[in-house]
Amino acid sequence: KKETLGQPLVANFITPEYHGPVSFVLLKALHGEETASFELPLVKNGEQKAVLLLNATTRRGPDGEVIGVICVGQDITQINA
Repeated sequence: KKETLGQPLVANFITPEYHGPVSFVLLKALHGEETASFELPLVKNGEQKAVLLLNATTRRGPDGEVIGVICVGQDITQINA
């Protein structure tokens, strides 16, 4: 837990071939376009640890302005095994 908090998600925990697609999903959510069921590998210390099914949702403030992104990931590693 301590080694992951505050660390950049894409740079530290996503395999290099997914850096672009994951960044694009997050950018789309920041512009109001949500993504459901995006599959991605999660890594730690350069080794693949899990496969996640990610949903990225826009977070809006009281005035409707985009204030962030909420991502929910489900570990589907065993399903893909």
